[in-house]
Amino acid sequence: MGKTIIEKIIQAHSRDEAAPGKIVWMDLDIRSARDFGGPNVVKHYDQEYGDAPLADKSKTFFTFDLCAPACTLKYADNQQACRDFARKHGVEVFDVDKGIGSHVLMEEGLARPGGTVVGTDSHMNILGAVGCLGQGMGDVDITFAFKTGKTWFEVPQTVKVVLRGMHSPYADPKDLTLYLCKEMGTQSLALRAAEFYGPAATSLDFAGRITLCSMITEMAGIIGFVSAEEVPAVLMPAELSDEQFSLFQADPDASYADVIEINVEGLPPQVAVPFSPNNVRPVAEVRGTRIDSGFIGSCTNGRTEDLVRAADVLNGKKVKKGVMLKCVPATRRVYQELLERGILEILFRSGAIVLNPGCGGCAEGHAGLTGKGEVQISTGNRNFSGKQGKGKTYLASPAVVAASCIRGEIVAPEEF
Repeated sequence: MGKTIIEKIIQAHSRDEAAPGKIVWMDLDIRSARDFGGPNVVKHYDQEYGDAPLADKSKTFFTFDLCAPACTLKYADNQQACRDFARKHGVEVFDVDKGIGSHVLMEEGLARPGGTVVGTDSHMNILGAVGCLGQGMGDVDITFAFKTGKTWFEVPQTVKVVLRGMHSPYADPKDLTLYLCKEMGTQSLALRAAEFYGPAATSLDFAGRITLCSMITEMAGIIGFVSAEEVPAVLMPAELSDEQFSLFQADPDASYADVIEINVEGLPPQVAVPFSPNNVRPVAEVRGTRIDSGFIGSCTNGRTEDLVRAADVLNGKKVKKGVMLKCVPATRRVYQELLERGILEILFRSGAIVLNPGCGGCAEGHAGLTGKGEVQISTGNRNFSGKQGKGKTYLASPAVVAASCIRGEIVAPEEF
């Protein structure tokens, strides 16, 4: 019997047979902790292992992205505790200037196709965008991974998702992703991996794959992979060869728990209304809903391509008076690209607020929370009650957010 993508990756990192439902010991290529769970990892490690060396310090990292730079005493203490531990053990820190940890791991060539990466981040499965098995885990499990370089893992079933047709020219990867959240809910992929096929999936660029794979969490899935012959070139660090970035492909006779076909032909822009990422409707159905603020960023939509889409809508126009638009690049590399391409100037002249790289309004510690009664439209991945403050959050694409901030109410980008 052939194997699915996730079964192949696990098999390559385990001495056990990677069969669905089987618990195996899996070797880890990279283990990381961020500025939220990181301090607990440090505490547990000191209590359990003391001064004992890590399994491999060259494969161990801290990433600071939730509150960068620290704007509360709690986060300042958290980050410094991780820095002190890192100096003691010779671990590299991607500090507050670098950006979102999962993105940095991809940019640095650490999260590679066919690799295994864990961290204290519920969206670490975003690494499926480059064919890498990424998993978010609790601080106790990450502490064990720091010490041993491995973890136990139950091999999940895989669902094959075939997308038929192509979305409309006014829709983009976020609209496609939100529609899939609606169609599959939290049951179809629950505790399973997904493989996406069809031109609407395989034509996605690097940023688009990030958007899709990042929201597998909101579909209750383990991870998602996009079938492709090669990793999008924009990702590949110059010093790494094509051979090092070969993707695993499922075998023709691989066994799937389910095969789901979804028609996305002509799909228009979508929006998730409060308070669930799966409560999705066409933008036309909520057109005219008043907004107070907008947010473009997060691990889901903070790449250069995302902010370029917003700039295309905002160019030569102004954010409506009384509306606040916050833009947060995912990483320092993205920020530099926006600077060099003149995108930052377009955003600035439109009246948008451009913040330093990081998680932005998705994280309680960073700038961009909503107040009681505030209505926000956001490119984030969650709009649960209280997630980004006491206000209401609608989820949409960068183009929809930009258009809505110009009008002061939810509208589709084709209106501009």
